[in-house]
Amino acid sequence: MFGYRVPAPDQAMLISGGRRGMGDAPFRVVTGHGAFVLPVYRKTRFLTLAMCEAEVDETCVTHQGIALTVRAVIAFKVGNDKESIVNAGQRFLSDQDQMSVLTGRIFAGHLRSIIGSMTVEEIVTERQKLATEVLETSKAEMAKIGLIVDSLQIQSIDDGQTGYIAAMAAPHQAAIQRQAKIAQAQATQAAAEAEQAAARNQAEYARQTAVVKAEYTAEVDRAQAQAAQAGPLAAAHAQQEVLTAQTELAQRAAQLRQQQLVAEVVRPAEAEAERIRVLALAEAERMKIQAEAAASNDRVALDRMLIDQLPLIVKEAAGGLTGANVNVLNGADGLGEIAAGLVGQGLTILDSVRKNLGSSRTRTDGGGEPTTRLLGPVD
Repeated sequence: MFGYRVPAPDQAMLISGGRRGMGDAPFRVVTGHGAFVLPVYRKTRFLTLAMCEAEVDETCVTHQGIALTVRAVIAFKVGNDKESIVNAGQRFLSDQDQMSVLTGRIFAGHLRSIIGSMTVEEIVTERQKLATEVLETSKAEMAKIGLIVDSLQIQSIDDGQTGYIAAMAAPHQAAIQRQAKIAQAQATQAAAEAEQAAARNQAEYARQTAVVKAEYTAEVDRAQAQAAQAGPLAAAHAQQEVLTAQTELAQRAAQLRQQQLVAEVVRPAEAEAERIRVLALAEAERMKIQAEAAASNDRVALDRMLIDQLPLIVKEAAGGLTGANVNVLNGADGLGEIAAGLVGQGLTILDSVRKNLGSSRTRTDGGGEPTTRLLGPVD
């Protein structure tokens, strides 16, 4: 619309001319909205309210007389209130770039003043304190020209060629380097120990692995050896069992053969020898009877007859042993017992005959006829 003007959000519109709405100010201030401006009768100008920046690069002398070059950056702007806008407009409206130049000079002066009361150690170690003091001392002066400072940042402090800051930092650098070297040495030692521990662990693992492999190999070799020996061992055991069985069979055959020899040779020979001995005994008994018969005239005939028959009796009794399968339990003693039994039977028969003959003689003496009975073989 014709004659209607609107300032930007970061601008203040200054309307000069006329008297309405100005009050004590030389111009009317409009921010945040538009206003009608009569052409020819009114004149409109705009003042920036945006953030501005000023740099300071100043050489300052400390309380110790050491020159320091300080570099700082100041962030400032025109205040939002009407009084600040009026003050700034009256000073910088025609040349708004002068705000940065003037601000830098103001801060440079305050910076020199404050640094002159501080030592290098305080300036280096307490930069925030330095910035705060500079802001506090420049606040009132900046307000007179309608400016407010948002921040002050000290970028660097340099002592030039004096080397004071470097000398001041040397003990700390040495301590830091010493600590760094110690830390590096500790790290190197820890790394070496870790490597040694890793090597030991690896060696131990390798040893255990070798031991396990050796045990497995030995076990496999034993199993293979046992498997290889299983066949020959089984054959040897079987052959040993066969030899044992053959040995037992041979022993049993020898025992059986011995028994057969005893039954077939020894025992018949012993029986024959006993038969001959019995015949010899009988013959001796016959001769004894003949001698007794010769001494007794009354029994000559009967005794002779008995004597003649006695060898036959004994012979018949002994003849029963010939070819007989006699089980002799006590060897030669057993055969002796059999022969003695036969002789005893013969003598018993002889005594019985004698008694019978005596009885017959008595009966004959009593008036009867003598009776004579021949004895046959005794079973």
